[in-house]
Amino acid sequence: MREHVLVASGFGGQGIMLLGQILATAAMVDNKFSTWLPSYGPEMRGGTANCTVVISDEHIGSPVTDSPREAIVMNIPSLLKFEERIQPGGLLVINSSVVDREPERKDIEIVKVDANKIAERLGNIRAANMVILGAYLAKTGAVSEQSVEKALKMKFGGKKDSIVDLNMKALRAGAEAIKN
Repeated sequence: MREHVLVASGFGGQGIMLLGQILATAAMVDNKFSTWLPSYGPEMRGGTANCTVVISDEHIGSPVTDSPREAIVMNIPSLLKFEERIQPGGLLVINSSVVDREPERKDIEIVKVDANKIAERLGNIRAANMVILGAYLAKTGAVSEQSVEKALKMKFGGKKDSIVDLNMKALRAGAEAIKN
């Protein structure tokens, strides 16, 4: 059985919930089982927000986890909260545009992506969530790029095709950033 257990976390307004929804939907497009479990801090914008996404080839017993295999952190409070919880041998993807401290763990793989800078270069800082998702997918292969595009079209298609295009450029730029 192949399974991805991811916690994605950041400030409200950084698109963490959208990242999780798109990832879970893309998994379903890829004919995998998935769950998405959101968790909000006391404020919707500016407070902390995180979600857990589980993707599996088999049925999922529970979307709840205390020890994810993978984490995406978009800010320092998220790094402080989730770094210790990642399973040994797991993956930590960091938005180095915002997180300016080094992780302490030596038993996990650490990937840093200057997501805000890349998104700004693409013309919209709000695409930083898709930049970081692209880096995560390049490392894990959890879902296909085509399934992410379909999930984005399901969410934003029609009148908002330009949003889909921007997000796909951001996804590809994030994947490319960790290859260099």
